[in-house]
Amino acid sequence: MADEFARKAQAAAEALRALFPATPLLRNEHLSERFGADIWLKREDLSPVRSYKLRGAFNAMRKVIPGQGVFVCASAGNHAQGVAFACSHFGVRGVIFMPVTTPQQKVQKTRMFGGENVEIRLVGDYFDATLAAAQDFCREEGAHFLSPFDDDDVIEGQASVAVEIAAQLGRVPDRVILPVGGGGLSSGVVSYFGEACDYTFVEPAGAPSLARALEAGAPVDVSPIDNFVDGAAVAKIGARTFERLRGVNPADVVHLPEDRICVTINEMLNVEGIVLEPAGALSIDALGEVADQIAGKTVVCVASGGNFDFERLPEVKERAQRYSGVKKYFILRMPQRPGALKEFLMLLGPEDDICRFEYLKKSARNFGSVLIGIETRRPENFKPFLEQLGQSGFTYTDITNDETLAQFVL
Repeated sequence: MADEFARKAQAAAEALRALFPATPLLRNEHLSERFGADIWLKREDLSPVRSYKLRGAFNAMRKVIPGQGVFVCASAGNHAQGVAFACSHFGVRGVIFMPVTTPQQKVQKTRMFGGENVEIRLVGDYFDATLAAAQDFCREEGAHFLSPFDDDDVIEGQASVAVEIAAQLGRVPDRVILPVGGGGLSSGVVSYFGEACDYTFVEPAGAPSLARALEAGAPVDVSPIDNFVDGAAVAKIGARTFERLRGVNPADVVHLPEDRICVTINEMLNVEGIVLEPAGALSIDALGEVADQIAGKTVVCVASGGNFDFERLPEVKERAQRYSGVKKYFILRMPQRPGALKEFLMLLGPEDDICRFEYLKKSARNFGSVLIGIETRRPENFKPFLEQLGQSGFTYTDITNDETLAQFVL
């Protein structure tokens, strides 16, 4: 069975050359030096649709053309763009269902890739309603539904990533680090490489679908999930993909806080000039989790996508700063007397800066509540500042990590 799967994955990789050359496998000096390992990045962000999703969509479509007339998918992101691109390539009709809430940038890119071959239907505020509408359409019209991950042909297509890695590196790497959402990419790579290498599977902390499936012995719904890492935030791993992953050692599955992923996005952009979406940064961010296991080893991180909406950059920077400890928010009880504000400002150090200052209650006679945000260059700068703040008689509450309160005031 393994040999048969390998043959099919290789055939998918060969067929894909009609669309685009193999995505680069590039050694990263910055990461290699930091971790004392030979770190390579498989740059799926450099595919024509800036993610690996085109591989699976293309492979699934080529298996049923010319017998199938209409292809359908439900997606708000990379899968939709991959399907649209493949529809244009094959010259077939595609109907793509997207939530009404999908950002216009993603809708426009999908329309651009599909051109006249694709019809986009905006249905439902949430993905469940979108998916139901797509499946209803398939039943009524006899169309072919293209799953984003839970399909054997899609899994074979995603396995072409592994085919290319082995060819480009000249061998199987010691370890492959893979992001996991629905499991299409990870199950494909594991099915191709088998036990020839070690693996690290990376999930966002807010969507641990693989870990929970391994605990239960079957896919389980982990709703509600955190959608920030939208390319990997899946509530339930696929049935077919899990069958290929059920032998995974739970110790090889790591979960990363969404805010920490933002640190890696910022670093890769500012240091390396690489634009990654949150899911695309998962494998790189996970290097810190396995640093003691990879010294001197050859490691491939699959950078799964780079469809990053730069309107999200302020949020990413904000979350990264808060996680790194260089930005904090406080509710400060400020005495309502002349000179109180000046006294407070004198407590700030040379590397501290006020980034938010807002009176929340202006009618108090003796004290007023102030929302204040402070940025600094090094997290250790906050310790002397807060010590002086307490000694000076100012009362404060640190709300930096209070997610409920932050929704209303930050």
